[in-house]
Amino acid sequence: MKIAVTGANGYLGSGVVNQLIAEGHTVIAVSRHTQNINKQAEIIASDIFDMSDPYIEMGEPDVLLHAAWQNGFIHNSESHINNLSKHVAFIEKMMKSDVRMISVLGTVHEVGFFEGSVNDSTPTNPTTYYGIAKNSLRQVTEMLAKMNNKQFQWLRAFYIVGDKKSVHSDQSVFGKIVRADLEKTPTFPFVQGKNQFDFMDYSDFVENVALAITQFNVDGIINIASGMPEQLIARMTKFITDNNLSIKLDIGKYPDRPYDSKAIWGDNTKLKVIATHHLK
Repeated sequence: MKIAVTGANGYLGSGVVNQLIAEGHTVIAVSRHTQNINKQAEIIASDIFDMSDPYIEMGEPDVLLHAAWQNGFIHNSESHINNLSKHVAFIEKMMKSDVRMISVLGTVHEVGFFEGSVNDSTPTNPTTYYGIAKNSLRQVTEMLAKMNNKQFQWLRAFYIVGDKKSVHSDQSVFGKIVRADLEKTPTFPFVQGKNQFDFMDYSDFVENVALAITQFNVDGIINIASGMPEQLIARMTKFITDNNLSIKLDIGKYPDRPYDSKAIWGDNTKLKVIATHHLK
């Protein structure tokens, strides 16, 4: 299968590219910067927003994975709102092309403050620029898919746990604590960590994304999630142990972010169906 991946140089995009190549797919990796992209991919160093006919310029792929997004870890960056219309224009061009399916990476931050299991019909009420922009793109993508009779997937990511290998590109709290440990910082300022989130290891995340976009039986909103809530402090403590870090947590140094849910996790029923079909 020929799959185009935008944002292929990024933290998530580069991992998905590696996974797809390992599975034997033809990958068209598109990004303005290319230093982190697997050289086995067909690399296109370009700004997708400047493409007049992205489907043709990306080599007429069977599937598009739109993973490009700026400042994903800076939740109130104005770039999320400023770039939204550009993402919409790009998706609209692809919807009018002959691509078979369009998959877009989403985020739990579309949901906003919510407690419990998140499924396809969970109401969304985002409270950050990041969540608002992603949620708006999801709504537009759904609308355009119906208008153009195009199959689409919205791959909703929850909380991804990296490792030492991804330390330089991982801007999450897990990447930050690894960098602090490498700098021999004795303590790491942390929140109370009592909130419960849905965590998934980076390797499992990219594998599940690859599974989802290389099949056409399950579409719409797909939670790339473990389906289980876990306290942040417990997962961080495990991360420190698993990666043999010497740094200690300064628990309670920072207050919890006011927009973080107390307990939120994804309904991964669709993901299980995909995995079951893959094993047959």
